[in-house]
Amino acid sequence: MVVTGTYHPYLVALSILVASLASYTALDLGGHVRVARGLARRAWLVAAAITMGGGIWSMHFIGMLAFVMPVPVSYDVELTIFSLVVAIVVTGGGFYVISRRGASPLRLVLSGIFMGLGIVAMHYTGMAAMRGHAGLDYDRFFVALSVVIAIGASTAALWLAFQTTDLWQRLIAALVMGLAISGMHYTGMRAAIFTAHGSIHDDPANASLDQINLALAVAGFTFVILAFASIASLSEQKRAEEVLRQAQADLARVNRVTTMGALTASIAHEVNQPIAAAATNADACVRWLSRDPPNLEEARAAAIGIVKDATRAAEIINRIRLLFKKGITERELLDVNDVVREMIILLRGEAAQHAVSVRTELAADLPRVMGDRVQLQQVMMNLMSNGIDAMKDMEGPRELAIKSQRAENEQLMVSVSDTGVGLPPQQAEQIFNAFVTTKRHGTGMGLSISRSIVESHSGRLWAADNSPRGASFHLILPAKVEARD
Repeated sequence: MVVTGTYHPYLVALSILVASLASYTALDLGGHVRVARGLARRAWLVAAAITMGGGIWSMHFIGMLAFVMPVPVSYDVELTIFSLVVAIVVTGGGFYVISRRGASPLRLVLSGIFMGLGIVAMHYTGMAAMRGHAGLDYDRFFVALSVVIAIGASTAALWLAFQTTDLWQRLIAALVMGLAISGMHYTGMRAAIFTAHGSIHDDPANASLDQINLALAVAGFTFVILAFASIASLSEQKRAEEVLRQAQADLARVNRVTTMGALTASIAHEVNQPIAAAATNADACVRWLSRDPPNLEEARAAAIGIVKDATRAAEIINRIRLLFKKGITERELLDVNDVVREMIILLRGEAAQHAVSVRTELAADLPRVMGDRVQLQQVMMNLMSNGIDAMKDMEGPRELAIKSQRAENEQLMVSVSDTGVGLPPQQAEQIFNAFVTTKRHGTGMGLSISRSIVESHSGRLWAADNSPRGASFHLILPAKVEARD
């Protein structure tokens, strides 16, 4: 006698929920597998396999418990555990193959077939673990259909696990995967044909109550495992973000130090000037005081000159100290023209060394901007230093032009133009990428960091050709707007 069963709707919904949550967690862990290396990669791979494989098995077992028949049903413990191990192993194998570098579409398909057949083996092993007063047979058409769905769902799961990065993308992918996995299970259940042995005397209501309790226990244990996996993933993500922030901060400081190293001779020249003047005034002061009688007026004038020279040297040193300063950025209302003038003074020696004339057109009515003085100094120094560097080997006039003016929408624009070698063909945007440089000994980080600084001030930095030759860099900053962190 063929036995027909019914499904408990709430347990069916619970099985789909488990499959979707397990899929989302596995997608999240797959992101760590993609970027990790060595022992950490293997640990995340095991975690993803346990999460995905265990989630698929849990969905499968809850789905079986949702099927209520008018005959008593129990499960062989060894076969049930074996079906769980099969799910974890085949999922881990599929994740391992597709997460390797240079994974090809062919490898993805083969991994999907391997994982899909493994899930099919898990499902029908779990079905074989059923014990009761009924024989079990299968409809071949639905068995074949369940195999096709399993392979398709596995292939999609593997592809999505190493492609999705956006939160909403992962949520949608997890829902699709959960529905696909559930579809495979219930298609396989549709393939099962149960034949009762003898009379049916069991009360299906009592069996249903037992199955609900067991299903809730399995789901609860699964949710605990998924919660631990999610907490570990979130902790790793926070740690990675902190490491990235620290690396960016250190990289910016290294770039600052590297840039300043190229300007050592210029800085020494600037500092030596007031020191030499102070020494000359001090010598004059001593000579005026050594006269008989001492010439106090001349000595006083020489002493005043010493104070002025010392103040000038202190200002130059203070600018250099600020450029090397490491700490929390301080935002204040700034006059961009002042920042430009400060960097012109700092780079004056280098410009003179390479016979570069500096021309300024600084608008007098510019609004102030909210920004970090040291960071904006670094941007201007990078742009001006790059311009000087681009002209030092050029024949003909060498002019560095710096212009500030008002722009639309309460913004201001600063342009730095040179008459150097110009921009690489078709690469006006690529030069802002990290480690892209046109200099023989360049680091390729100056323009990248400069753009990051400008964008953190809610501004924009771009490059264009200068007519008739050279390059122009333009930056726009909003007036009196607090920068983003």
